[in-house]
Amino acid sequence: MTETYIDPSRTNFDAFKDLPRDRPIHMLNLLQYRDAAEYPEGHAHAGKGWSGRRAYREYGTTSGPIFKRVGGSIVWRGLFETVVIGPDAMRWHDGFVAQYPTAGAFLEMVTDPEYQKAVVNRTAALADSRLVRFQPGEAGEGF
Repeated sequence: MTETYIDPSRTNFDAFKDLPRDRPIHMLNLLQYRDAAEYPEGHAHAGKGWSGRRAYREYGTTSGPIFKRVGGSIVWRGLFETVVIGPDAMRWHDGFVAQYPTAGAFLEMVTDPEYQKAVVNRTAALADSRLVRFQPGEAGEGF
């Protein structure tokens, strides 16, 4: 059985919070959408027949103003094509890198009450995901 990941574990979230909060971060997002979004019973979008991709678009619409308010931006976005090094079964639909002015800004976003309402769309949308924090480095020609 393959493990899937939608929400952070307590251990991983605590490790994130233990790192410095006052410097810029990049968050690598890898997304695998459900064929059909899975909203909780009674949710306004339940039963609309949305795809996972459509539900994720709703997540972007509803969380976007909060992301922007805390200073977030997308610095790279791409569509998955193939795995060169890694498990053959690894498949993603989309990937992007979000930049935050500080890790504290990310924490401000995810604890915002309006964000908490928006995140149901992300959960409904995704079959699997990865969210990995990086300290930004210098771009250039060399590795």
